[in-house]
Amino acid sequence: MDIYLDCNATTPVLPAAARAALQAMADDFGNPSSVHSTGLKARALIDGVRSTATTLLGAESGRLLFTSGATEGIQTAVLSALSALRGRLEVSCLLYGATEHKAVPEALRHWNAVLGLNLDVLAIPVDTLGRHSLDFIREHAPRAGLVCTMAANNETGVISDLAGIEAALEGLAGYWLVDGVQALGKLPLKLSSTRIDYAPFSGHKLYAPKGVGLFYVREGAPFTPLMAGGGQEGALRSGTENMAGIAALGAVLAALEDGRSFRSHAELHALREQLAQALREAFPGVVFNVPFEGSLPTTLNFAVPDTPSRLLQDLFDAAGVRVSGGSACSAAKAQPSFVLEAMGLPQWQTSGAVRLSIGPATDQALVDEACKRIRACGQALRDHGPQNGPACVDAALDPAPEAECRVVCGASLEAFLAEHPDAWLVDVREPYEHALPLPERLAHVPVQAVPMSCLGQAVAGWLADQRPLLLFCRTGNRSRQAVQALIAMGHGSCWSLAGGLALLPEESAASHA
Repeated sequence: MDIYLDCNATTPVLPAAARAALQAMADDFGNPSSVHSTGLKARALIDGVRSTATTLLGAESGRLLFTSGATEGIQTAVLSALSALRGRLEVSCLLYGATEHKAVPEALRHWNAVLGLNLDVLAIPVDTLGRHSLDFIREHAPRAGLVCTMAANNETGVISDLAGIEAALEGLAGYWLVDGVQALGKLPLKLSSTRIDYAPFSGHKLYAPKGVGLFYVREGAPFTPLMAGGGQEGALRSGTENMAGIAALGAVLAALEDGRSFRSHAELHALREQLAQALREAFPGVVFNVPFEGSLPTTLNFAVPDTPSRLLQDLFDAAGVRVSGGSACSAAKAQPSFVLEAMGLPQWQTSGAVRLSIGPATDQALVDEACKRIRACGQALRDHGPQNGPACVDAALDPAPEAECRVVCGASLEAFLAEHPDAWLVDVREPYEHALPLPERLAHVPVQAVPMSCLGQAVAGWLADQRPLLLFCRTGNRSRQAVQALIAMGHGSCWSLAGGLALLPEESAASHA
């Protein structure tokens, strides 16, 4: 069973939301712009979801639009504000929080250039706790055309002092955008009682499917449609509405409203403390990169001295525990966390950071199992810690990236073994990963554990024997390198498991025969 602890990146779809989406596709499939009964039924569904969202977000005096997600909302907000700034000579800069999601500064730079405003784009400094500098905001507000801050940070869970920011914006020349993505369902929001001009939200961060979101616009705030066309959403956001997504989002909002499907803040705090204690026991010396006080109870951001983030992620993944090193959008780059760098934390913390995040629907049984596996990860690292660093290629091997690489798909594993009954499966992961159980799919298949860092010791025998070899690792990257090296050295019967254990199906069709 996978233990999913990466809810800040995305969440599973709530069963009620999945049912609502299916019903919308099967029964409420009408075009909301049509005037016949089927269309009117669809329109009523949309209006009902918007009404629920309006109540939950305290947006009675503003407008709520359905979008494809937060990125579209951010783009629309920036375009709207910057379009209204043209000709405003007192405006000379745009501000964004230094720990803001990359979608915000990228949108600022993009529309600033496209519209030819050439305003200064400035990062609002944060302190070591991730809190915005109110003095900086206060100083620059009189000449700022748009100020962008988060309600809560996606990497650290730090909750912004929105009341303090609002007070610092007393002399603001322009407008205020608040990224509400991580706040939805976790923080009380009364948007209409604030001076927030724009607030985007994303459904898939709170148990709705990907591809649907909400966008709040304060009454009187300037608005320029990003999507022009058929005039849907009151001509503010054209394009036929995503009925299935809106219905699913409506089911999630209804669950928030009834208060029975999601954990209370007190319950979430208790779950976070349970996970934190498991981390303390598993990794003595673990450091939590932000204090729990002042951060969302759904987020843990930590680092372990002398232990790279990627090693920890590989270790957790081997145990079936899904975590991340920070923002999902930046995960593939494997760079130090710019959020933690902006907070002034030391390099070992910024490059070693791991984010563990639960959601309001996370249950006690999952957390219990997660803690058990976290402790097993700590034991595996103590008993089989890396000697050469994670995924270190043996110096005796030349990965030869230009060489060919034969692959076997996970779905074809049984067929491959039947065709090559004398084949060896070789696990090239590191010893600390070997110490954790393999997926059940491989439980009854003979596997040799030969770490990537030690492959050179086995190569001579393999080359002489020419026995068929199927190498695998977590993602397929290490095994691909090893196979390329072996082929270049003259082994004619070796393959890599495509996508590694990550893409290995849990069961094969043959297992049901």
